[in-house]
Amino acid sequence: MAMRMTMGGILLMFLLCACMVVNEASLAAFDKIKKLPGQPPVGFQQFSGYVTLDAKKKRALFYYFVEAEVDPVSKPLVLWLNGGPGCSSLGVGAFSENGPFRPNGQGLVRNEYSWNKEANMLYLETPVGVGFSYDSSNSSDYQVVTDAITAKDNLVFLHKWFLKFPQYQQRDLFITGESYAGHYIPQLAELMVQFNKKHKMFNLKGIALGNPVLEYATDLNSRAEFFWSHGLISDSTYKLFTSACNYSRYVSEYYRDAVSPICSKVYTLVSKETSKFVDKYDVTLDVCIPSVLAQSKIITPQQVTERVDVCVEDETVNYLNRRDVRRAMHARLVGVRKWEVCSNILDYELLNIEIPTINIVGSLIKEGVRVLVYSGDQDSVIPLMGSRALVNRLATQLGLKTSVPYRVWFEGQQVGGWTQVYGNVLSFATVRGASHEAPFSQPERSLVLFRSFIKGNALPETF
Repeated sequence: MAMRMTMGGILLMFLLCACMVVNEASLAAFDKIKKLPGQPPVGFQQFSGYVTLDAKKKRALFYYFVEAEVDPVSKPLVLWLNGGPGCSSLGVGAFSENGPFRPNGQGLVRNEYSWNKEANMLYLETPVGVGFSYDSSNSSDYQVVTDAITAKDNLVFLHKWFLKFPQYQQRDLFITGESYAGHYIPQLAELMVQFNKKHKMFNLKGIALGNPVLEYATDLNSRAEFFWSHGLISDSTYKLFTSACNYSRYVSEYYRDAVSPICSKVYTLVSKETSKFVDKYDVTLDVCIPSVLAQSKIITPQQVTERVDVCVEDETVNYLNRRDVRRAMHARLVGVRKWEVCSNILDYELLNIEIPTINIVGSLIKEGVRVLVYSGDQDSVIPLMGSRALVNRLATQLGLKTSVPYRVWFEGQQVGGWTQVYGNVLSFATVRGASHEAPFSQPERSLVLFRSFIKGNALPETF
């Protein structure tokens, strides 16, 4: 695979990084947030700021770190990554999904289902060019970014972040995220495992992938079944969809201006019948209800110009563009006029989306890394059918036996979703009633799922 690096290259990269570090640990104090504007009182600490990626300090990634609400010393460290590619983990993950606060138009309100109830949460705006992250040497014309560049930069970030926060280096580490993070996370974890074979640094215990892009052909072609089974398209369109057009070729054909006439007809019919007034990321929600649609930027490029201007996105954009907020978070705008949920300057190698990462997930399991793949079951963009099929196929390839047969799991007195576990190292779960961004639309159920995963416990089978 093109993104793989030799161990010599990785070691050289870290040696170069080490040369430019001058007492990084002392700099953590400068990143401490005294209080976010409009924030309710809390007892935990927050930090945010930059980690530079090169000696000239012209490329930097922005992070937001929230300690666990109670006894952070005993809690694991969790890195959260959003997808896109090019969408912000700060604006989506932290302020719309599982962070401690959500904007409400006036200031911030507490999220009672924040994941920092169970872990120390680290949100990273990646790749360079996303959100407050920047490349000041080339801000007007960003280089083409690939999965390989993103993985390498994220690895350097973690290495240098641990120099700022050395107390977390030996802590149990989990990497979580959603959507195109199905590429980011396995590729980063693979580099971490490779590096650990010679220089133990990362105490990686597991990865959790929400509605992830793992094998584009399978993920995208499962949309037809989802649309039809949920009544979003007609029988005739479904038949045409499944017999005459391979939906998984859409991205490459779209960006090469090579979409076949029959496929073009299918896409037009699907778009017309599903309607622009239905949120494809949660087919049960009215479009006026808050939802994070910006991740459609790459996964469904035809919808970019048809984004619904939803409440939570507007409130997040307004909040993070306030000068007092940027000042409190030690953030600055470099090469852009305003903070955006998804980058409009990032030039990402779009065809990377067609390179499967499910095989990397398999290699991680062989190295002892636990894996959870979960799906909000109302998402038509990366439907559960594809993810479930990929997990089942991977378990078969690895020779993993079913340890927990397919069954319901509970949150409180309600069914939270369905789950199946293979060999106690690979799990699949659905989150009932959840969207593409499960912690946003079903926060309480997502917290139960997250808690069970990091603790290594089975999901509740009774209430």
